[in-house]
Amino acid sequence: MTPPLTTLQSYFPLALVFLLAAGMAGVLLLLANVLGPRRPSKEKSLPFEFGSLPAPGTARERFDVKFYVVALLFIVFDIEAVFIYPWAVLLNDLGWPGYVTMAVFGFTLLVGLVYVWKKGALDWAAGKE
Repeated sequence: MTPPLTTLQSYFPLALVFLLAAGMAGVLLLLANVLGPRRPSKEKSLPFEFGSLPAPGTARERFDVKFYVVALLFIVFDIEAVFIYPWAVLLNDLGWPGYVTMAVFGFTLLVGLVYVWKKGALDWAAGKE
């Protein structure tokens, strides 16, 4: 019979995982520094964010709404994936009621996608004529 673990011994696996993660982060940073490319240029040094070229002025300028729409759509469809994965894992246990429920959920999201598509929210070239 093995003796029960003390409080400090029960935290050993957690400490080991933290040490391994810190060690891996250090090794990856070192490798990136040693093996990374070293050809700086003027073009590479320019800040580049969200597909727009930097413009002189204040940081309080307005963005095109399409950036926010795309971000919201990404969140919606990311949440869809979060719900579909556990459903797919438990599909045999859920049976037909679970299948029908997810079919209604998927149909609702499909209708939303078609609506957004028809409105032109996914069209980056719209309005740039």
